[in-house]
Amino acid sequence: MVIVSWCRVAVTAALVLALAGCGGPDDKTPHQGSETPKPMTVRVATTDSITSLDPAGPYDIASRTVQANLYQTLLTILPGKPTPVPDAADCQFDSPTTYTCSLKEGLVFPNGHELTSSDVKFSFERLLRLKTVNSPAALFSSLTSVSTPDDLTAVFNLKRPDARLPYLLTTTAGSIVDQEFYPPNKLLDTKAMGSGPYQLAAYRPGQAVTLTRFDKYKGPRGARNDGVEITLLKDSTSLYEAITTGKADLAFHGFGPSMMNKLRTDDQVQVVESDNAAIRFYAFQLKTLTARKPAVRRAVAQLIDRPAIVKKAYGDHVSPLYSVVPPGFGGQVDAFRTEFREPNRIAAATILRQAGIAVPVPLTVGWTPVQYGTGAKNEVLELKRQLEASGLFKVTLRSAEWPQYQQLTRAGAYDLYQGGWIPRYPDVDDYLAPFVRAGAIYNNGYRSTVAAGLLEQETTEQNGLERDKLLGQLQGVLAKEAPVIPTWQGRLTVVAGKQVENVAPALNQLSFLYLSGLRLSSPR
Repeated sequence: MVIVSWCRVAVTAALVLALAGCGGPDDKTPHQGSETPKPMTVRVATTDSITSLDPAGPYDIASRTVQANLYQTLLTILPGKPTPVPDAADCQFDSPTTYTCSLKEGLVFPNGHELTSSDVKFSFERLLRLKTVNSPAALFSSLTSVSTPDDLTAVFNLKRPDARLPYLLTTTAGSIVDQEFYPPNKLLDTKAMGSGPYQLAAYRPGQAVTLTRFDKYKGPRGARNDGVEITLLKDSTSLYEAITTGKADLAFHGFGPSMMNKLRTDDQVQVVESDNAAIRFYAFQLKTLTARKPAVRRAVAQLIDRPAIVKKAYGDHVSPLYSVVPPGFGGQVDAFRTEFREPNRIAAATILRQAGIAVPVPLTVGWTPVQYGTGAKNEVLELKRQLEASGLFKVTLRSAEWPQYQQLTRAGAYDLYQGGWIPRYPDVDDYLAPFVRAGAIYNNGYRSTVAAGLLEQETTEQNGLERDKLLGQLQGVLAKEAPVIPTWQGRLTVVAGKQVENVAPALNQLSFLYLSGLRLSSPR
């Protein structure tokens, strides 16, 4: 069994795909004297833009949806399981810096090559060697080497204790590839050879991906359909047409709020959604004199009305968020609700007065019109309304297109700016490190010895209860000092025809889909 000595969030069935009865008889096998069942191919449509089929390539959501279904990882996370469970291997910590994985016997790739520990070693060494743009290689920064005592044993040797490792191994970054198929020094963007529940049948970049069931897959995600055809569409109008006319069995990523409202009243489809891991926030750029004042940051945090933003800008299609860590993760606490309770003008005014800050405080707020979707403008307008209605702030809104916006946020052009984050791995650490660790992606000038110390402790803490306490304390520090203010959590929404079964378990909290559990009640 997989052994980890600390607890994790219990992932619900609405988030990750569980496949029951993987070892049972194949329900597609024709019985003697019966007709051969029709092939069950699920047609999927999305506005996603796939970057690479190579798991060592850019770590974008669109690519992960395909990779998660083509490749096998050593461990995976299933519903009701608080810790990773075996996929290709059974793993355990032998020491704080040694993690041993024992592979299942008889694993193979679709080309017939055996999958051995040598392929595991090659996969991780290749990932760390390539380090491409937006590569997930940084996830495994604690890894020094992978040794292979025999064909079925891979040993991960770490620079330092890393309690995150079992969860990192469940991501597509930890996919195992065929060392005889993949070049060691360059990406293979348009081809794939993994040992997951599907194999690649065809790929037309920018247009479509065809997957067929891989019958020799050995793991908990065996396909319950014969294959999946994924069509890549250009816009939301095409996506809406595909699902409402029956051209697609399932559609995701691309519907706007108005379209979703129409689909919810359409009795020919089912709308399935769950809170996902995407969050939005406002970050202070501490290069500016205004943002460096703790009282200014705390006063803004005291005034923000999250439910009003969610309702007015997004029609309640997202959820208010009171911590940089969303609900459902171990150690999560609503730290901003605890610190500031409800929006309160008097409390905010008191914070500024006690710090000797004259009002109204001039505040420049940055936003970008495309990267964060159609609701971004309405969101900053509502934020401006809230802050100015208090009489405590005078807000100037400034926008820029991506990537100029990124440059301006780093340069200190805004006191406060709109931001978004989707974690790279299913662990609470990836919501905290981006704001606390020096040199991290959202390095806005915030420095805290206390926060940095707590982050280091939780990363190496092996006891689950103690780690949760450290995580809660760290969220409390961020709420008190308010270098970043969380606003809302996204939802992953999938629209499917009435004939599609097992839709909810296909939704992964990191915003991609596991497709192998999908079935059609009436195959075409």
